Amino acid sequence: MGWKKNSNGYILPKTQKGTTADLKKWLPVDSLHTIAITTIQNEFRDRTLEVDRIDIRKEKGSVKFIFVDSFYEIQLDGANGNVLSIGKRRSDFLENVHDGSIVDDYLGTDGYVKLVYTTVMGVSLFIFTVTGFWLWYGPKRMRKANKA
Repeated sequence: MGWKKNSNGYILPKTQKGTTADLKKWLPVDSLHTIAITTIQNEFRDRTLEVDRIDIRKEKGSVKFIFVDSFYEIQLDGANGNVLSIGKRRSDFLENVHDGSIVDDYLGTDGYVKLVYTTVMGVSLFIFTVTGFWLWYGPKRMRKANKA
């Protein structure tokens, strides 16, 4: 996950720059939403049109529309609605694999598999850290005790 912003746009598309950061000059969000939906319909006819989130990058002058099931995003210029980029968000898929959401979505368990998975992984990491430390430190301690 640490590589996503340093992958030259392969894992996570680069955030494009719009024309202005002045929100007063931007189109209304519902207009930008309509443009994003129209763009995804024209580009991918078989994709879900439900927007997962809208990421407004004021300082860049751009707006990202991230879609629920498709792992795609549409970046628009906030001021004029021009399409700045259409990109695949591989990072979202990798994140879903990483935190167990992909199994949760497949089974339709409403977050319970993810909760159990992350709890088991967290407890396992703690146990492996403690036992690993003991396996490293224990023999040192025993050698020191035998020398005395």
